[in-house]
Amino acid sequence: MEKKQKNRPLVIGLAGFGTVGGGLLKVLESNADIIERHTGRSIVVRKVLVHNIRKPRGALPEGAVLTDNPRDLTDDPEIDAVVELIGGIDAAKELIDRALDQGKHIVTANKALLAEAGLPLFQKAFKKKRIMRYEASVAGAIPIVQTLKESLAGNRVQSLMGILNGTSNYILSEMTTNGLDFDVALRQAQSLGYAEADPSLDIDGQDAAHKLVLLIRLAFGVHYPFTALSIRGIRGMDRMDITMAREFGYRVKLIGQARIVGDEKPENGLPRIEAGVFPALVPRRYLLASVGGSYNAIRVEANAAGSLFFHGRGAGDLPTASAVLADLMAVARDERPNNTGFVAQDLPVATVASPEESVSPYYVRVMVADTPGVLRDISGCMAAEGISMAQVIQKSDEGSGVPLVFMTHETSAKAMRSALARVLDLGILKQSAVCFKVLP
Repeated sequence: MEKKQKNRPLVIGLAGFGTVGGGLLKVLESNADIIERHTGRSIVVRKVLVHNIRKPRGALPEGAVLTDNPRDLTDDPEIDAVVELIGGIDAAKELIDRALDQGKHIVTANKALLAEAGLPLFQKAFKKKRIMRYEASVAGAIPIVQTLKESLAGNRVQSLMGILNGTSNYILSEMTTNGLDFDVALRQAQSLGYAEADPSLDIDGQDAAHKLVLLIRLAFGVHYPFTALSIRGIRGMDRMDITMAREFGYRVKLIGQARIVGDEKPENGLPRIEAGVFPALVPRRYLLASVGGSYNAIRVEANAAGSLFFHGRGAGDLPTASAVLADLMAVARDERPNNTGFVAQDLPVATVASPEESVSPYYVRVMVADTPGVLRDISGCMAAEGISMAQVIQKSDEGSGVPLVFMTHETSAKAMRSALARVLDLGILKQSAVCFKVLP
């Protein structure tokens, strides 16, 4: 690249003027001197795409204009890179697809798009020799995407596990620390702006699942289909289980996990990957157990680097804008495209381990009548599936029955499902059994 090209400003088109878009404009202004010292170029916003151009908004950078026409961004020859912060899938995909056709670099925070429909975009970016970066799509300000693509690129990642959704973590933290019921904690999260009016993506685990698919792609070099992922959220979490977990020395967290099971280097070169999103009991001694509020955290196990722990703000205007800005600065430095972290862009489909094969200890709570023989009968159902008990607690009558809580030794998900079906067939349950994995 000629010196003149290197020194001229990086001109961007920003799609989306919401929380993160507004945060990006703030940090571009406040950190302009640092940006230029690091990259040798300034970053200039030329156009900002919004849905409703008449809606009152904050001040724009000098020289920037609002537009409601996506082609004003994608087809402007002066714009070097498009920053996509509008969210959703269809409109965002169309925007990025056309921007790549027009030779633009891409920076996005859109985990849903990349997880569910990202492969054609990665392939097109490779063909066009364009940069497509997405640090802000996973865990906000935590630089986990670049860490997996670059710092740990020479390692065999064996597992990754983390708290990937700040809304769910805030709700569980409030239930744990302040004894709130789920609905109360959710309303509080909404009032603080941590949860949307429709919080389904967060509390049903979809948001964390989107992020996990991207992490699997980066860590293991395979495409793990989103539809193949086992997903369970925290909707309707009972405060009783939060309390009981504390008595056993655990904290309940919504966990996203992926790990290699079986032979690490099989003949076909594709390890079997067990992955899922689920609420779990985390031992209090783990760093993950102490991650509170809307924070995110990720633990990576790699064969050379060992165990690494990343912790930081998982959402918010400035934390997420920080990740977007880091990507823009990479574009400004004219870095070589390294979009998936692997030379081959047609990544193979993952060899998926069945969720039924997953092995872990379990927490089980049942509500039963206080009658002789109940504990014996339930223990028999567990024993019939080869499940042994590690601890048992029986509480006083709660009005809806007596809570019996079991902590089991390691067993398979299939065996646990069969054992609970046996318990249900006994006809002694006052309400559905509650069952969570326990991190060993």
